[in-house]
Amino acid sequence: MLLPLWVVSQPVDEDEENLLSFESPYHAIQAHLYYLSDNNYKPELSARAIYPKNNTGQNRVELAISLKQIFAAKGILPDEDRLPRNPNYVDSITGKHRYYLSPDVPGIYVQKSGQRWYYSKKSTEMIPGLHQELYPFGTDQLLKLIPDHSKKVFGMQLWKLVGILILIVAAVILHKFFTWLFDILLTRLATRLGHGRIAHRFIRPVAIPFSLFFIFLLLIVFVPLLQLPFRTNYYLLLIIKALLPLFMTIVFYKAADVVAYYLMRLAEKTESTLDDQLVPLVRRVMKIFVIVVGGLFALQNLNFDVTALIAGLSIGGLAFALAAQDTIKNLFGSLMIFIDKPFQIGQWIKTNEIDGEIEEVGFRSTRIRTFANSLITVPNGKLADMVIDNMGMRNYRRMQVNLTLVYGTSLDQMKTFVESIRQLVEKHPSIRKDNYQVHFTNISSYSYDILFYVYIVAPTWRDELNIRQDLLMSILELAEKQGLRFAFPTQTLLMENQKQQFEKDEKA
Repeated sequence: MLLPLWVVSQPVDEDEENLLSFESPYHAIQAHLYYLSDNNYKPELSARAIYPKNNTGQNRVELAISLKQIFAAKGILPDEDRLPRNPNYVDSITGKHRYYLSPDVPGIYVQKSGQRWYYSKKSTEMIPGLHQELYPFGTDQLLKLIPDHSKKVFGMQLWKLVGILILIVAAVILHKFFTWLFDILLTRLATRLGHGRIAHRFIRPVAIPFSLFFIFLLLIVFVPLLQLPFRTNYYLLLIIKALLPLFMTIVFYKAADVVAYYLMRLAEKTESTLDDQLVPLVRRVMKIFVIVVGGLFALQNLNFDVTALIAGLSIGGLAFALAAQDTIKNLFGSLMIFIDKPFQIGQWIKTNEIDGEIEEVGFRSTRIRTFANSLITVPNGKLADMVIDNMGMRNYRRMQVNLTLVYGTSLDQMKTFVESIRQLVEKHPSIRKDNYQVHFTNISSYSYDILFYVYIVAPTWRDELNIRQDLLMSILELAEKQGLRFAFPTQTLLMENQKQQFEKDEKA
């Protein structure tokens, strides 16, 4: 783990001769950093902590200085109280006389050689490459131009204050320039491609965070050049690295709106209304995903153990899943509805319990407007298990009517009436012509029955009602023209005296 930081100061309990004994990891590391501090700058003494074989005097000095600059760039420094003072210290993992300074520089360690401790040969071989990696683009050469000593103002060397001022001014100017550049280039490019609306709504708002992202990348490179105190440098770089994911999170958060905009345009070209409902949900999921991933990167840059956090969340998520089975069932039900598409927004559906129009489909539940104008909310997990009769998916709407004529209707009148209704069906523009039935089908107890069975072409219930009304009125008009009367259920009651008189009349 990362050890606490402290500003190198003169040891209190040991004199310089004891410090230069290099008899333990503590003495070797302390001597290296102590003699490179501003108040005790003696790089020749500091270089004694570097493994002497294959390294000349000047080379050892350069390696010692470069190693301190690596610590500064990483913002790390071992804690004085945790440094081993045992001359025979053994690393518990390797079983050797080694002490590793920090996980941030895993290849850098001190090792016992004879009776003394030095930065190992392997460590010294890694220093040049690691230094160039932390000070790229030739900035390592700028470090050679930095004066070893200069006048101090407010406890800080003057050149560092000047460097901070230059860095701030340069960052502000570059931020303005990058913001203008991203805004102009991306907006003009999008406008030329015919996406001017997207440029103004989505691209311009990301110009500032996009610019800040590049500025902070440059700050990571140039801040270590200031050679600020270890603790200051550490927290400053920590904040900068934590803000980098924040800026990119804002960029991708806005990019989700762009993706959703194109998805909405694609959804408008399809007949399905569920697509229109799905796009806002997809946009919401993308934004949540961007926020979660950005947060994890920010935590990682703050030196949190993200792996352990995810593992802990996984265990907690399992417990949460067991406690929220109904919610998860509803989420899977939502997924099945969006995949199978058993209905669309605005369609009329019927189940054993529900009869109404689909108004909204969400991740957890579906809202249905009943014909009583009430709003029913049904969990998607339950709705996915129901048998759904989608009345809105009907290509044709059935109309079945029994026309009852009185017993006084003659055979010729019956034939004429039936044929007239068939002609009416053939001429009507909203009736399916290949499948209809108009027949004299029954002689009931009080009427002659004609079956009128047709399929209506009607996109909505209102259209269906209008066509049904038109057909029934046309049938009544035909009956009226042909002098026909419709029957209704009747009963004849005979009193006792009326029965006797009826029998006498029958005998006569």
